[in-house]
Amino acid sequence: MAATLTGKPAAGAGRATALGPWGTFLVRRLVGLAAVAVTLAVGTFLMVQLIPGDPARVVAGSDATPADVERARHELGLDRPLLTQFGTYASGLLRGDLGTSFQTKEPVAEIIGGRLPFTAEIAFLSVLAVLLLAVPIGLAVAARGRRRTDGAFTFVTGLVGATPEYIIGTLLVLGFAIRLGWLPAAGAETVTSMVLPIAALVLPGTCVMARIVRTEAAHVLAQDYMRTARGRRLPAVRLYARHALPNLLTATLTLGGLILAGLLGGTVVVETVFAWPGIGQRVVEALLVRDYPVIQGCVLVLGLLAALLNLLVDVVLALLDPRTLAGKGGR
Repeated sequence: MAATLTGKPAAGAGRATALGPWGTFLVRRLVGLAAVAVTLAVGTFLMVQLIPGDPARVVAGSDATPADVERARHELGLDRPLLTQFGTYASGLLRGDLGTSFQTKEPVAEIIGGRLPFTAEIAFLSVLAVLLLAVPIGLAVAARGRRRTDGAFTFVTGLVGATPEYIIGTLLVLGFAIRLGWLPAAGAETVTSMVLPIAALVLPGTCVMARIVRTEAAHVLAQDYMRTARGRRLPAVRLYARHALPNLLTATLTLGGLILAGLLGGTVVVETVFAWPGIGQRVVEALLVRDYPVIQGCVLVLGLLAALLNLLVDVVLALLDPRTLAGKGGR
């Protein structure tokens, strides 16, 4: 309620008015981002506790005596109570300290800093490619409106969209790297090394996104204002770009933001398949040796990147349709 029974404005309504629609929207989204960060911090800490095995034994070596293992466990702080370990971990995060690798003794922040540009590179290009491909493909299929085309589109996008990234990546390596020899199978030595990892992420992402676009486009094209625009015999480019696309993007990005954020999770698998030196590959390496601080830091950074991408999508939606400010910021 915007006012109390006495007729005075409610406290929340007054603050919202003072901040304005954009201010309220951004404050609420930033508070939500902070809540996600706290949840990720707690979740990553508890997650590594469930990993089987003893990292102290890995650090001490396979031929270590029980005394050596206990000494390593004490040096790593693993012999302290769980709440004490979490307090140390949380206080380090507040200072921007992600800890030190059990295995290499390097600061985790430096490890992630060296790997993050590689992950950001293929993730950004993959998101951009998915948007540039999925929107026109979905719109074109909806505009064509033929049952045979729609059936083929549904079958192909359903098949590719449901195929895991590691299977697509393996098939791409077999076809384009081993059999044809056109592209490198692994590594990051040249620009062409990015092609196969990006393709492994883009193919399923584009198929899923295109299906959403096609459904939303069919709904938009059936509206009365689109029939009126067609009746004016507008050029096809103007008809779809000016009248259909703006109304299509709002609904598409709302659902597509989840898919785009999911691409970041796919990088973990794709980087491992293609030996791409990003955060995803480092997570897998850390899991094999139970390097808790590196696992926690990498998962935390990937989760925050996904949350930031969702925040960016919300901002773009608000710019495209300011009416959404009331729904996202005022609830």
